[in-house]
Amino acid sequence: MKVVAAYLLALLGGNESPSAKDLKHILGSVGAEADDDRISFLLGELKGKDILEVIASGKEKFASVPSGGGGGGVVVSSGGGGGAPAAAAAEEKKEEKEEEPKEESDDDMGFSLFD
Repeated sequence: MKVVAAYLLALLGGNESPSAKDLKHILGSVGAEADDDRISFLLGELKGKDILEVIASGKEKFASVPSGGGGGGVVVSSGGGGGAPAAAAAEEKKEEKEEEPKEESDDDMGFSLFD
């Protein structure tokens, strides 16, 4: 992912055809190691392609992938004259929603952008 990010940064900087040297320079400027195999693979895959078309193609592929949490909501219904079971269920939900202590979190969440 860091190689892709370096490639996109080079493009944003005005370099229409970034080389391996360019990507290594960008990665080195932030202290990240440059993996020659990954750089050559990326440059080989993107050679002669328009990055905007590649991104658009990727968006189309992701559009067909299901994402999101699926299940429907729970419906509580009390029919007729017994309202007590519904009230008891509502009270149980209130008891379950007690605040949990917040956990301390690292500012960097244990990783950096270029690890």
